[in-house]
Amino acid sequence: MRILVVEDNRDILANVMDYLALKGYTVDCAQDGVSGLHLAVTEHYDLIVLDIMLPGMDGYQLCKRLREDARSETPVIMLTARDALDDRLQGLGVGADDYLLKPFALSELVARIEAVLRRSQGSRQRKMQVGDLVYDLDTLFITRADQPLKLNPLGLKLLAVLMQKSPAVVRREVLEETLWGDNCPDSDSLRSHIHQLRQVLDKPFDRPLLHTIHGVGYRLAESADGV
Repeated sequence: MRILVVEDNRDILANVMDYLALKGYTVDCAQDGVSGLHLAVTEHYDLIVLDIMLPGMDGYQLCKRLREDARSETPVIMLTARDALDDRLQGLGVGADDYLLKPFALSELVARIEAVLRRSQGSRQRKMQVGDLVYDLDTLFITRADQPLKLNPLGLKLLAVLMQKSPAVVRREVLEETLWGDNCPDSDSLRSHIHQLRQVLDKPFDRPLLHTIHGVGYRLAESADGV
């Protein structure tokens, strides 16, 4: 499980990251809202731990843009010293899944993370769709324009990440980690699998869905600019 922590207090950030790593999570961090939003929309995370009082862009703005502009459903737990009801309602109103008051015990944070992940995985949409491409996660049945498509296991994993993040760009490193963890065979392996995926998804159809963003990664969307 991969978690993004967006927190400008260095001591809190270090403690949270160390504790989550001890619990087996892979953790990335940002110390301001703009950097946090950039990571949240360009990388794949299972959950985001988000402070509200951040430089550049506060947590409310970040969460709202994540939900409305990036159309991301990544679960968000907000951290704040504000304990007024209106503050909690505002956080939930912009799309946060849970709200944890500072100071907090690290063990409680992990318990909240586990609870939110259970809820999100249990309620996560089991069918994904981008344009006329539909992927049923329960049956692994894929269709485009109502025509069935066949992919190998690595192709299925690749497609799932691209569809989950659509229309955002998914970086090469994220896709390589999804397919092979830390043991990527070589620099051309991902390109080969993308080529195979494109042959199945796009070649038989009039309009491409899989777009290469040169020097960055790949985007699955109805148009090259994601609109």
